[in-house]
Amino acid sequence: MNDTRLILASRSAARRAMLTNAGVPFVAEDAGVDEAAIKTSLAGIDPAELALELARAKALAVSRQDPEAWVLGSDQTLDFEGGMISKAPNLASARDRLQGLRGRTHHLNSAAALASNGAVVWSGVDTARMSMRRFSDDFLDAYLEAEGEGILGSVGCYRLEGMGSQLFDRVEGDYFTVLGMPLWPVLDELRRAGVIRT
Repeated sequence: MNDTRLILASRSAARRAMLTNAGVPFVAEDAGVDEAAIKTSLAGIDPAELALELARAKALAVSRQDPEAWVLGSDQTLDFEGGMISKAPNLASARDRLQGLRGRTHHLNSAAALASNGAVVWSGVDTARMSMRRFSDDFLDAYLEAEGEGILGSVGCYRLEGMGSQLFDRVEGDYFTVLGMPLWPVLDELRRAGVIRT
């Protein structure tokens, strides 16, 4: 049994980049979970807890198919004034979303779960507080034109590692949490599991 093989159960380019840049060997695989069904079944749940449940579901789905590997699942939710916001389906919706968030504060919850042998052995969540500045409509138009449909992969319609950084005047929390995964706790657990060196 090769107990140091790691599978990232995610299609997220940002999460793949985080692990690659941190020097963690892994392969990526789509978990294939029905996120909409999970969200519907857990309607009314706290957004941070929902992020955890989604991360656990992804890790479990892949671990059950490949029990000898360590599987890392991750997900992110956006909590805005007590309600959860999902990804925008198109740029028109993204524009509406960003206009609604403009000048206000929201929270990003990034969760991760590590599974082995079809069972979750660890999970955790971290939250970042994101305060958007009162940007102009002119800036918003230029932002949407420059970033294009790439922002639709982000629940908040922004990538902090790109031009999306200009949308904010204050961010409180860990940078990796904003990108989509609580990297420091994940690395701790991968060391504990023997996936990476201590």
